[in-house]
Amino acid sequence: MTELVRHLTLDTLTLTPLTPTIGAEVGGIDLSQPATPSQVRAIRQALLDWKVLFFRDQDIDTDQHLAFARNFGELEVHPFAPQKPGYPEVLAITHNRENRGRENTWHSDVTWRLEPSLGSILRAIELPPVGGDTLFADMYAAYEGLCDEVKARVDDAVAIHDFAHFRTGMRKRGMTEEQIEDFNARYPMVEHPVIRTHPETGRRCIYVNAAFTQHIVGWDADESAAMLKHLYAQAAIPEYQCRFRWEPGSIAFWDNRASQHYAASDYWPAVRRMERVTIVGDRPR
Repeated sequence: MTELVRHLTLDTLTLTPLTPTIGAEVGGIDLSQPATPSQVRAIRQALLDWKVLFFRDQDIDTDQHLAFARNFGELEVHPFAPQKPGYPEVLAITHNRENRGRENTWHSDVTWRLEPSLGSILRAIELPPVGGDTLFADMYAAYEGLCDEVKARVDDAVAIHDFAHFRTGMRKRGMTEEQIEDFNARYPMVEHPVIRTHPETGRRCIYVNAAFTQHIVGWDADESAAMLKHLYAQAAIPEYQCRFRWEPGSIAFWDNRASQHYAASDYWPAVRRMERVTIVGDRPR
């Protein structure tokens, strides 16, 4: 890999790619200070280019986390996940001896929404002594790696997405069927294209995931299951991935429209505490 590829400069920022197509560490910015318009433009372009950006040694609080995220759009409130007290836009994600990590499935966030997120910004609060890395997959590359026959079959297909595993959790917590029906009415199952066109880059990418996709509309159940299994497996190909080792002060910002991620849950019974802020997106096309 040439020096040019290993260390790039964009505006006042430095970018150090982790792999040839996905993941870059960003230097030359202090996120405790308000980002300038030129920095925001540079970060947005870098996000489009690299799908996930990593910031090291950032000593920021919750308000600064929110302020940085608001540079990129409106923030969403997750209806099911635990929130940080006093901050409805902040997901408080804690795993420990009593609560094992469960985000260890390749997925794109909140695809059960009619307008899934543009992206998320995740901040490390407390980390295990070892383990707890997050992996990211380039879903452009995953699509481009499909054979022409598979592309022809899925290019115009649509699939149903649902918050099924959250519903299961509601029942385990004793929520009544009437309460669950209220959530069903507010967040009905939605249809999204199996292959999405990114609204900013115009590139095509796989947009089904094992966490939320239920089936391909109009397909035989067995054919749908077989195709989805094949598409899900593309995210697990190492050539399409990068892996991030968290440290105190680390932050990750990923494009939810062009990537999937997997939080390795290999650190139990140690504690891993993170806070996530999510930016509202658009309806997939």
